[in-house]
Amino acid sequence: MSANPAAIMSPAASPQAHSSKPHLGGKPSIVTLLVFAVLLIGGLAYTVMSLVTDVNDTGAAAHATTYLPFVLLGLALVIALAFEFVNGFHDTANAVATVIYTHSLPPNFAVIWSGTFNFLGVLTSSGAVAFGVISLLPVELILQVGSGAGFAMVFALLIAAIMWNLGTWWLGLPASSSHTMIGSIIGVGVANALMHGRDGTSGVDWGQVTKVGEALLVSPIVGFCAAALLFMLMRALVKKPELYAEPKGNAPPPWWIRGLLILTCTGVSFAHGSNDGQKGMGLIMLILVGTVPMAYALNRAMPAEEMTRFIALAQVTQQSLAKASPVPQPATIEAARTNVSTYVRTKSVAADTVPSLAFITGSIAAQVKDHGTLSRVPAEQVANVRNDMYLTSEAIRFLQADKAVTLDADTQANLKSFKKEIDNATKFIPLWVKVAVAIALGLGTMVGWKRIVVTVGEKIGKTHLNYAQGASAELVAMLTIGAADMYGLPVSTTHVLSSGVAGAMTASKAGLQLSTLRNIAMAWVLTLPVAMLLSGSLYWVLNQIFN
Repeated sequence: MSANPAAIMSPAASPQAHSSKPHLGGKPSIVTLLVFAVLLIGGLAYTVMSLVTDVNDTGAAAHATTYLPFVLLGLALVIALAFEFVNGFHDTANAVATVIYTHSLPPNFAVIWSGTFNFLGVLTSSGAVAFGVISLLPVELILQVGSGAGFAMVFALLIAAIMWNLGTWWLGLPASSSHTMIGSIIGVGVANALMHGRDGTSGVDWGQVTKVGEALLVSPIVGFCAAALLFMLMRALVKKPELYAEPKGNAPPPWWIRGLLILTCTGVSFAHGSNDGQKGMGLIMLILVGTVPMAYALNRAMPAEEMTRFIALAQVTQQSLAKASPVPQPATIEAARTNVSTYVRTKSVAADTVPSLAFITGSIAAQVKDHGTLSRVPAEQVANVRNDMYLTSEAIRFLQADKAVTLDADTQANLKSFKKEIDNATKFIPLWVKVAVAIALGLGTMVGWKRIVVTVGEKIGKTHLNYAQGASAELVAMLTIGAADMYGLPVSTTHVLSSGVAGAMTASKAGLQLSTLRNIAMAWVLTLPVAMLLSGSLYWVLNQIFN
């Protein structure tokens, strides 16, 4: 990639002393390039082998009538992994800018170090963020993800996110990949609703969007304020003048400061991998469920003995729901699905909502009981069982928060336990998916990082980033992103870190470069509407092609 970052300010206007700037023009060694190539080729080979093994073991290929779904699967996987690769080099600066500009680590080593811990963060992630992002998508598209509309949805939101990320990276603007993905999802939801003659606002789960939006909005405020407070606390308690001074030439900081900066860089990299890597994992699982449901729609690894508890809990939940409403259950499973789908889409409870949910719950129990384990569910029934479980899980999620529905304590407890069981059966991530995303994100951190590193390191404050400022921003970012990951919230690493640097600069009275902040703020403000417009337009075009 080019070593010359796109300048937001002209070099002449930059107030930093040239002697303190890190040298960013060094080329990677032959060993680094070889390791990069081996990891890339090895990752692709492992992904293909694992996918082929899963498909063959479940007999999914034998039931296919055409190779088109597998071609679309391969294309969708490439685009999803490309999104994570771009996410890697787009967001690398958030972790490495402070260690590079304080000379705590050499630039090329810093990005390799960051890439390694991004990789480890993805591998150890819980999956909560992955399925939190998926729940923002229109339920009717999730239930038909293997259809032309489903593929149009996945391709549209991924391509739109990649386009905006590449555009902001080219301009050296630290915009948010999380923000971009959320905007792309909203765009697809609105476009899908409009295309079906409904109000555009009905195509999105606005409750979940609000929850995610609040996390994206609050996180940069937390980053700015917490970093400023931490810097002031550090200055009051730690009386070490070198901590608050500009680095001297290219000399590294004292060992204890260097250790703190490397620790926080490591933490941010790990947290970024754990949080941001899950967005790609969730979309990949959606793609896999739609194209090879026999292998990935249901968690076939669930042991047979756990099925006994699953069936008993489903039957108890059905009985509780049946008693909760005097309205009789629907005559057919199709009617029950239609009623519950309408509730999930509109969030408006009807008299037949609870009885219909009871019917579907009983149907799930009967189908699982007939086959003993999820791995024995016949190919022609897998998609329906999975969709019934997903629909039930979403309906329970909304019922638990719906004030218009009154359920007794036992019924609520049964619903909570049953939701956990069906989520275990449908919301899982195979190891190879984690490895593929981890490699894509990890390798992405090693490419194209210089543009945004310069913006974060040089163009937010009016003075060179000092040790205390860097440590304050990184420590706050590490803790904020880690906490968000625990609660399944897709916050923006970019927003938190950039705001943290600005907060630390403000607290030290170093001053801020308003032109840079104006450009960053403009990118933040435009991200949602532009991503929505791009993904919505692409969804309409691709829907015409696939259908």
